[in-house]
Amino acid sequence: MFVSVALLVLIQSIAVVPVTVTSRSPRVEVHEFSDAELSCEFRTENDENPRIEWKKIDKDVSFVYYDGHFVGPFHDRAEIKGATVRLCRVTQVDAGKYRCEVSAPLDSITLGETNVTLRVLVPPQTPLCDVPSSAVTGSQVELRCRDQHSIPPAVYTWFKDNRALPIRQPNATYTVNEFTGILTFQTVSRADTGQYHCEAKNGVGPAKSCQGTHMHIDDLNVAAVIAGVVLLCLIMFFCAFGVCYAHRHGYFSRHRGSQHSGYSHPPKEPQDFQTHSVVHAVM
Repeated sequence: MFVSVALLVLIQSIAVVPVTVTSRSPRVEVHEFSDAELSCEFRTENDENPRIEWKKIDKDVSFVYYDGHFVGPFHDRAEIKGATVRLCRVTQVDAGKYRCEVSAPLDSITLGETNVTLRVLVPPQTPLCDVPSSAVTGSQVELRCRDQHSIPPAVYTWFKDNRALPIRQPNATYTVNEFTGILTFQTVSRADTGQYHCEAKNGVGPAKSCQGTHMHIDDLNVAAVIAGVVLLCLIMFFCAFGVCYAHRHGYFSRHRGSQHSGYSHPPKEPQDFQTHSVVHAVM
Protein backbone atom coordinates (compact mmCIF):
# COMPACT_ATOMS: atom_id res chain seq x y z
CA MET A 1 0.00 0.00 0.00
CA PHE A 2 2.77 2.37 0.94
CA VAL A 3 4.66 1.53 -2.27
CA SER A 4 1.57 2.17 -4.41
CA VAL A 5 0.98 5.60 -2.87
CA ALA A 6 4.61 6.58 -3.33
CA LEU A 7 4.53 5.43 -6.96
CA LEU A 8 1.37 7.44 -7.61
CA VAL A 9 2.93 10.60 -6.12
CA LEU A 10 6.02 10.04 -8.28
CA ILE A 11 3.95 9.67 -11.45
CA GLN A 12 1.96 12.81 -10.63
CA SER A 13 5.15 14.80 -9.96
CA ILE A 14 6.57 13.72 -13.31
CA ALA A 15 3.38 14.62 -15.17
CA VAL A 16 3.03 18.02 -13.48
CA VAL A 17 5.49 20.31 -15.32
CA PRO A 18 4.95 24.07 -14.86
CA VAL A 19 5.38 26.29 -17.92
CA THR A 20 8.99 26.29 -19.12
CA VAL A 21 10.41 28.21 -22.06
CA THR A 22 13.74 27.50 -23.78
CA SER A 23 15.56 28.19 -27.05
CA ARG A 24 17.68 25.85 -29.13
CA SER A 25 19.76 28.80 -30.37
CA PRO A 26 20.08 31.68 -27.87
CA ARG A 27 22.54 33.41 -30.25
CA VAL A 28 21.76 33.63 -33.95
CA GLU A 29 24.10 34.99 -36.63
CA VAL A 30 22.92 35.41 -40.22
CA HIS A 31 24.07 37.39 -43.24
CA GLU A 32 22.26 40.59 -44.10
CA PHE A 33 19.18 40.09 -46.33
CA SER A 34 18.90 36.40 -45.41
CA ASP A 35 16.27 34.76 -43.16
CA ALA A 36 16.68 34.32 -39.40
CA GLU A 37 15.01 31.77 -37.13
CA LEU A 38 14.37 32.80 -33.53
CA SER A 39 13.82 29.53 -31.69
CA CYS A 40 11.35 29.35 -28.78
CA GLU A 41 10.03 26.10 -27.27
CA PHE A 42 7.72 25.73 -24.28
CA ARG A 43 5.97 23.16 -22.10
CA THR A 44 2.94 23.80 -19.92
CA GLU A 45 1.40 22.12 -16.91
CA ASN A 46 -2.32 22.42 -17.69
CA ASP A 47 -2.87 25.25 -20.15
CA GLU A 48 -3.15 23.85 -23.66
CA ASN A 49 -3.54 27.25 -25.32
CA PRO A 50 -1.02 29.61 -23.69
CA ARG A 51 -0.52 33.20 -24.81
CA ILE A 52 2.66 33.77 -26.84
CA GLU A 53 4.37 37.15 -27.20
CA TRP A 54 7.63 38.25 -28.81
CA LYS A 55 9.29 41.52 -27.84
CA LYS A 56 12.42 43.31 -29.03
CA ILE A 57 14.55 44.63 -26.16
CA ASP A 58 16.32 47.85 -27.19
CA LYS A 59 16.41 51.16 -25.33
CA ASP A 60 12.65 50.75 -25.38
CA VAL A 61 10.66 47.53 -25.50
CA SER A 62 8.62 47.03 -28.68
CA PHE A 63 6.26 44.25 -29.71
CA VAL A 64 7.06 41.86 -32.54
CA TYR A 65 4.24 39.34 -32.09
CA TYR A 66 1.23 40.30 -29.98
CA ASP A 67 -2.35 39.05 -29.64
CA GLY A 68 -1.85 36.48 -32.40
CA HIS A 69 -0.44 38.91 -34.98
CA PHE A 70 2.89 40.36 -36.05
CA VAL A 71 3.00 44.11 -35.60
CA GLY A 72 4.97 47.06 -36.95
CA PRO A 73 7.75 46.34 -39.47
CA PHE A 74 7.36 42.57 -38.89
CA HIS A 75 3.76 42.49 -40.13
CA ASP A 76 4.41 41.29 -43.67
CA ARG A 77 7.80 39.55 -43.41
CA ALA A 78 7.58 37.15 -40.48
CA GLU A 79 5.86 33.88 -39.66
CA ILE A 80 5.44 31.82 -36.50
CA LYS A 81 5.31 28.07 -35.95
CA GLY A 82 4.50 27.05 -32.42
CA ALA A 83 6.43 29.81 -30.67
CA THR A 84 9.40 29.92 -33.08
CA VAL A 85 9.57 33.01 -35.28
CA ARG A 86 11.13 33.23 -38.72
CA LEU A 87 12.13 36.71 -39.97
CA CYS A 88 12.64 37.24 -43.70
CA ARG A 89 15.39 39.38 -45.25
CA VAL A 90 16.83 40.79 -42.05
CA THR A 91 18.84 44.01 -41.98
CA GLN A 92 20.87 45.84 -39.37
CA VAL A 93 17.65 47.35 -38.03
CA ASP A 94 16.58 43.85 -36.98
CA ALA A 95 19.75 43.10 -35.03
CA GLY A 96 19.36 43.01 -31.24
CA LYS A 97 17.91 41.04 -28.35
CA TYR A 98 14.48 39.40 -28.57
CA ARG A 99 12.38 37.89 -25.78
CA CYS A 100 9.85 35.08 -26.13
CA GLU A 101 7.22 35.15 -23.37
CA VAL A 102 4.68 32.39 -22.77
CA SER A 103 1.73 33.04 -20.40
CA ALA A 104 -0.21 30.06 -19.03
CA PRO A 105 -2.87 31.28 -16.55
CA LEU A 106 -3.98 27.72 -15.73
CA ASP A 107 -0.51 26.65 -14.60
CA SER A 108 0.94 27.00 -11.12
CA ILE A 109 3.75 29.05 -12.67
CA THR A 110 1.99 31.29 -15.13
CA LEU A 111 4.86 32.93 -17.03
CA GLY A 112 8.04 31.71 -18.72
CA GLU A 113 10.47 33.48 -21.01
CA THR A 114 13.72 33.11 -22.92
CA ASN A 115 16.00 35.51 -24.80
CA VAL A 116 17.46 35.22 -28.28
CA THR A 117 20.16 37.58 -29.61
CA LEU A 118 20.22 38.23 -33.34
CA ARG A 119 23.42 39.42 -34.98
CA VAL A 120 23.27 40.47 -38.62
CA LEU A 121 26.57 40.06 -40.46
CA VAL A 122 27.63 42.54 -43.15
CA PRO A 123 30.43 41.81 -45.65
CA PRO A 124 33.19 44.37 -46.22
CA GLN A 125 32.45 47.50 -48.21
CA THR A 126 34.98 49.38 -50.33
CA PRO A 127 37.14 51.14 -47.72
CA LEU A 128 37.95 54.83 -47.70
CA CYS A 129 41.69 55.35 -48.11
CA ASP A 130 43.71 58.49 -47.35
CA VAL A 131 47.14 58.40 -49.02
CA PRO A 132 49.21 61.62 -49.35
CA SER A 133 50.41 62.25 -52.88
CA SER A 134 53.81 63.51 -51.73
CA ALA A 135 56.04 63.97 -48.68
CA VAL A 136 59.64 64.93 -47.89
CA THR A 137 62.28 62.57 -46.63
CA GLY A 138 62.63 62.37 -42.87
CA SER A 139 59.04 63.39 -42.13
CA GLN A 140 56.36 61.27 -40.42
CA VAL A 141 53.57 60.11 -42.72
CA GLU A 142 50.28 58.32 -41.97
CA LEU A 143 48.14 56.41 -44.46
CA ARG A 144 44.57 55.68 -43.31
CA CYS A 145 42.04 53.05 -44.35
CA ARG A 146 38.52 52.58 -42.94
CA ASP A 147 35.37 50.55 -43.63
CA GLN A 148 32.62 51.75 -41.30
CA HIS A 149 29.90 49.29 -42.35
CA SER A 150 31.27 45.74 -42.07
CA ILE A 151 30.09 43.52 -39.19
CA PRO A 152 32.13 42.13 -37.57
CA PRO A 153 34.62 44.98 -37.99
CA ALA A 154 37.08 44.46 -40.81
CA VAL A 155 40.81 43.93 -40.48
CA TYR A 156 43.09 45.73 -42.92
CA THR A 157 46.09 44.90 -45.09
CA TRP A 158 48.18 47.55 -46.85
CA PHE A 159 49.80 46.94 -50.22
CA LYS A 160 52.72 48.72 -51.87
CA ASP A 161 52.97 48.19 -55.62
CA ASN A 162 50.49 45.29 -55.23
CA ARG A 163 52.63 43.51 -52.64
CA ALA A 164 51.29 43.10 -49.10
CA LEU A 165 53.24 44.88 -46.37
CA PRO A 166 53.92 42.43 -43.52
CA ILE A 167 52.41 43.54 -40.23
CA ARG A 168 55.39 42.34 -38.23
CA GLN A 169 58.77 42.59 -39.91
CA PRO A 170 62.15 43.13 -38.19
CA ASN A 171 63.79 46.48 -38.86
CA ALA A 172 60.75 47.75 -40.79
CA THR A 173 60.54 51.50 -41.35
CA TYR A 174 56.77 51.41 -40.83
CA THR A 175 54.09 50.06 -38.49
CA VAL A 176 50.68 48.73 -39.47
CA ASN A 177 47.65 48.55 -37.17
CA GLU A 178 45.46 45.92 -38.82
CA PHE A 179 42.47 46.86 -36.65
CA THR A 180 42.48 50.63 -37.20
CA GLY A 181 43.85 50.50 -40.75
CA ILE A 182 46.63 53.04 -40.07
CA LEU A 183 50.00 52.64 -41.79
CA THR A 184 52.65 54.87 -40.18
CA PHE A 185 56.11 55.82 -41.46
CA GLN A 186 58.09 57.41 -38.65
CA THR A 187 60.68 58.80 -41.11
CA VAL A 188 59.96 58.23 -44.78
CA SER A 189 62.71 57.83 -47.36
CA ARG A 190 62.82 57.86 -51.13
CA ALA A 191 62.59 54.04 -51.02
CA ASP A 192 59.02 54.40 -49.72
CA THR A 193 57.87 55.96 -52.99
CA GLY A 194 55.24 53.77 -54.64
CA GLN A 195 51.56 53.02 -55.20
CA TYR A 196 49.59 52.15 -52.07
CA HIS A 197 46.16 50.60 -51.58
CA CYS A 198 44.32 48.94 -48.69
CA GLU A 199 42.21 45.79 -48.42
CA ALA A 200 39.39 45.21 -45.89
CA LYS A 201 38.12 41.74 -44.93
CA ASN A 202 36.02 40.23 -42.14
CA GLY A 203 35.34 36.65 -43.22
CA VAL A 204 31.70 37.29 -44.09
CA GLY A 205 32.06 38.13 -47.76
CA PRO A 206 34.78 38.80 -50.32
CA ALA A 207 37.50 41.29 -49.38
CA LYS A 208 37.22 44.82 -50.80
CA SER A 209 40.02 47.21 -51.77
CA CYS A 210 40.29 50.91 -52.42
CA GLN A 211 41.88 52.31 -55.56
CA GLY A 212 45.67 52.61 -55.48
CA THR A 213 47.26 56.04 -54.98
CA HIS A 214 50.86 56.94 -55.83
CA MET A 215 52.89 58.53 -53.03
CA HIS A 216 56.11 60.32 -54.07
CA ILE A 217 58.86 61.06 -51.56
CA ASP A 218 61.08 64.07 -52.32
CA ASP A 219 64.50 64.81 -50.83
CA LEU A 220 64.64 67.74 -48.48
CA ASN A 221 66.23 70.71 -50.37
CA VAL A 222 68.90 71.69 -47.85
CA ALA A 223 70.29 74.50 -50.02
CA ALA A 224 66.87 76.11 -50.34
CA VAL A 225 66.29 75.86 -46.59
CA ILE A 226 69.69 77.47 -45.85
CA ALA A 227 69.03 80.25 -48.37
CA GLY A 228 65.64 80.90 -46.80
CA VAL A 229 67.15 81.11 -43.31
CA VAL A 230 69.89 83.49 -44.50
CA LEU A 231 67.34 85.69 -46.26
CA LEU A 232 65.19 85.82 -43.16
CA CYS A 233 68.20 86.80 -41.02
CA LEU A 234 69.10 89.60 -43.45
CA ILE A 235 65.56 90.94 -43.39
CA MET A 236 65.53 90.91 -39.59
CA PHE A 237 68.97 92.63 -39.51
CA PHE A 238 67.91 95.46 -41.82
CA CYS A 239 64.68 95.94 -39.88
CA ALA A 240 66.61 96.23 -36.61
CA PHE A 241 69.15 98.60 -38.19
CA GLY A 242 66.34 100.80 -39.52
CA VAL A 243 64.66 101.00 -36.14
CA CYS A 244 67.95 101.98 -34.42
CA TYR A 245 68.73 104.61 -37.06
CA ALA A 246 65.29 106.17 -36.81
CA HIS A 247 65.45 106.23 -33.03
CA ARG A 248 68.92 107.85 -33.02
CA HIS A 249 67.81 110.67 -35.32
CA GLY A 250 64.69 111.41 -33.35
CA TYR A 251 62.11 110.07 -35.77
CA PHE A 252 60.27 108.49 -32.89
CA SER A 253 60.28 111.77 -30.79
CA ARG A 254 56.85 112.72 -29.48
CA HIS A 255 56.91 116.38 -30.74
CA ARG A 256 58.91 115.89 -33.95
CA GLY A 257 57.09 117.34 -36.93
CA SER A 258 54.45 119.24 -34.92
CA GLN A 259 53.59 122.84 -35.81
CA HIS A 260 55.37 124.49 -32.87
CA SER A 261 58.10 121.92 -32.48
CA GLY A 262 61.46 123.37 -31.29
CA TYR A 263 60.35 127.08 -31.18
CA SER A 264 58.52 129.38 -28.75
CA HIS A 265 58.05 133.15 -28.78
CA PRO A 266 60.28 135.02 -26.27
CA PRO A 267 58.33 136.71 -23.52
CA LYS A 268 57.75 140.43 -23.93
CA GLU A 269 59.30 142.72 -21.29
CA PRO A 270 57.40 145.75 -19.89
CA GLN A 271 59.85 148.22 -21.52
CA ASP A 272 58.98 146.81 -24.90
CA PHE A 273 55.39 147.90 -24.41
CA GLN A 274 56.55 151.41 -23.34
CA THR A 275 58.82 151.83 -26.36
CA HIS A 276 56.03 150.75 -28.63
CA SER A 277 53.71 153.40 -27.12
CA VAL A 278 56.25 156.26 -27.58
CA VAL A 279 56.86 155.39 -31.18
CA HIS A 280 53.16 155.27 -31.82
CA ALA A 281 52.72 158.79 -30.27
CA VAL A 282 55.49 160.34 -32.37
CA MET A 283 53.98 158.92 -35.52
